[in-house]
Amino acid sequence: MAKPVVRIRAVQVAFGLGMAALVLRAAQVQLVRGDEYRDQARAQRTERVELPARRGTIYDRNGSTLALTQDVYHVGVAPNELRNRDEGSAALVRHLGLSRAYVNRQLRQRYAYFAGPYNSAQVQPLRHIAGVHLEEELTRFYPNPQLARSILGHPGDRGDSPRPASGIERVLDSVLTGRSGSAVVLRDQHGRRYASPSRLDAFPVPGHNVYLTIDAELQDLVDRALIEAIDRHDARGGDVVVMDPRTGEILAIASRRANGAAPPSAFTTAFEPGSTAKVFAAAALLARDLVDRTDSVWGEEGTFTMGSRTVHDEHPEGWMTLRDVLRRSSNIGMAKFVQRLEPEHQYETLRDFGIGTPTGVEFPSESDGVLRRPHLWSGTSAVSLAIGYELSVTMLQLTQAYAAIANQGVLLRPSVVARITDPDGDEVYRHEPEAVRRVITAETAAELLSMLRDVVYDGGTGESAKLTSYEVAGKTGTARRVEGGGYLAGAYTSTFASIFPADDPQLVMVVKLEDARGAYAQLNAAPLTRSVLQQVIAARTDALDRERLGRRSSVPRATPPAGTGTVPYIVNWPAPDVSPDTRPRGVPDVRNVPVRTAVQRLHQRGLQVRLLGWGSVVSVSPAPGTLVEPGSLVTIQGSERPRSQ
Repeated sequence: MAKPVVRIRAVQVAFGLGMAALVLRAAQVQLVRGDEYRDQARAQRTERVELPARRGTIYDRNGSTLALTQDVYHVGVAPNELRNRDEGSAALVRHLGLSRAYVNRQLRQRYAYFAGPYNSAQVQPLRHIAGVHLEEELTRFYPNPQLARSILGHPGDRGDSPRPASGIERVLDSVLTGRSGSAVVLRDQHGRRYASPSRLDAFPVPGHNVYLTIDAELQDLVDRALIEAIDRHDARGGDVVVMDPRTGEILAIASRRANGAAPPSAFTTAFEPGSTAKVFAAAALLARDLVDRTDSVWGEEGTFTMGSRTVHDEHPEGWMTLRDVLRRSSNIGMAKFVQRLEPEHQYETLRDFGIGTPTGVEFPSESDGVLRRPHLWSGTSAVSLAIGYELSVTMLQLTQAYAAIANQGVLLRPSVVARITDPDGDEVYRHEPEAVRRVITAETAAELLSMLRDVVYDGGTGESAKLTSYEVAGKTGTARRVEGGGYLAGAYTSTFASIFPADDPQLVMVVKLEDARGAYAQLNAAPLTRSVLQQVIAARTDALDRERLGRRSSVPRATPPAGTGTVPYIVNWPAPDVSPDTRPRGVPDVRNVPVRTAVQRLHQRGLQVRLLGWGSVVSVSPAPGTLVEPGSLVTIQGSERPRSQ
């Protein structure tokens, strides 16, 4: 048996070795790997997070908000941290609009999560309740989701089911997207984040704000008119484009389908324009002095055979000048006149008007349209092109081409972006009219404008688009619709291109309906044009320069023909050909009716209208029933108010 001194020595040695090992391990942990363990500890209780930047706001030309970024919140609750569970539960029920049974069921869990999302007003009373944790998120919000749906699009999603960006949100994504910031936040043992205390490393920088050329009131008017027309004429779908011919700015653009979809088809879908293309053949003839006012061709009484091709007219005519050909939309007359043109000259004119080339508008996936070179034409291609076949255009291309006629022969690049400002409000971009080329002389443009005016007022095919107070110039077009490489039986595209007013153009509008009942543009597209123009005049939107319009001579015209299925006709008050009624009249009660209907009723009562917002009318000033003098100004407020940030 070992001596006690030996055992004591062994214990001392073992203890010394243990202490040495402990010191060495402590040295390793604190000195050798101290930084590593320090970083691990910090990582467990802190986290670096990205602070998303606020996306820029999209406004209309007048500053009404079309798209903005809002703060929304998700609410988490740690039940064991609540000082008073009953009071906390009651607060959640009251401010989040949840049922008490649902809240109590969630609070039985270790951690309750209410996804929402909830706005800042809802979560504000919850901020100071211990155990309630708010998770902030930025989301895109559209005050009027139906307004300009086809052009605004949406930003791309980065979630579990990513959705690609589209529309203006896509093409201007780099402008609207700001620069993210970063911060360090604390985390508890469950991984929950605590915003305070925190260390902000970099502030997020908001994106730029974009002002579109769109006029929100005009856009709303056009949207609703198109929806009503599709329903009234049982159409497959339709498009409307309104442009300022002096600047190339797009004031409204609407695309709808009968099923409620709103694809950007005015930019992306090409179609054969039918007789609206006859004006381009007329332009080529006039520009090269190949026809004068007295030249005429024989209408063949409605049927004309050219080799293997037979051309028909719905309304047989006798001798016709070029003006008569456009006025009556004669296929035979145009087929005969166009034979005076060389194929290269006809092609050059179409190309100069922008047919077959993208417009350069700020919108993704714009279609080029189709215009084949002359060496690919057949023996009858010249005739087909002159009457709107064997070529295809987008709605925007056709509007741009007619705007060139309204703009004294100068083709402008269309634009949907008016200006861009940085987060401080300083302007970094402003649209200026951009001339692409001179297509025809001002004299030729004036002659074409005069001919297009006759289409509407001198017994032409566009007679159902006429107004009684201001003259409209325009051209109808009805073409068989192509799908799957061939023409569909009984399927037509009805188009009407208009210029208003004819003597001093301010608006160019092209309307298209697909497979509308009645087929012919004079029965559906032209009346829709008249309906929109009536409402534009009545609504007193900023899209029109009232001072310029007031300087023009108002020429009374006969009331448009009945039976065209249009909305009640509206004329300026007082009508120029009747004695004014000076008796006071009561303000009608137009609350809770669509803004457009309200404007019509007030205007028919002989009252001027100041329109604020869109949607349904929520207030009228002066109050309904108040006696006012004729011509008094009545202000109506829509349920969807223009918003700004």
